[in-house]
Amino acid sequence: MKNRDLLIGFAAGAAAAYIAKEVYENKQTLYPADDVLKKVKQSFKEEGPIDGSWIFMKTEPYHQHAVKTEVYKGGITRHRDDELEQYEFLADAYTGAVLEVTKS
Repeated sequence: MKNRDLLIGFAAGAAAAYIAKEVYENKQTLYPADDVLKKVKQSFKEEGPIDGSWIFMKTEPYHQHAVKTEVYKGGITRHRDDELEQYEFLADAYTGAVLEVTKS
């Protein structure tokens, strides 16, 4: 075996390991309470104080048109004009982006 063949095999293995590492790191879900809920609460706090919040710790499958991903489901409670308002949201488990907000 020539040194050149050995070097090519080593380089190919290193490249494959790097690509596998990047794919694995990009597929990890965010931690629901620290990462996702904190971002959603900050967005709601820009419009006023909130009274409470919650988030399910397990992901749920989400499919809308061509979008397929895993989401966290949660909610925010606030008082506005002496009325209790409740919102439910779906946030992407990998990016934390809010996909849907509904007032309940």
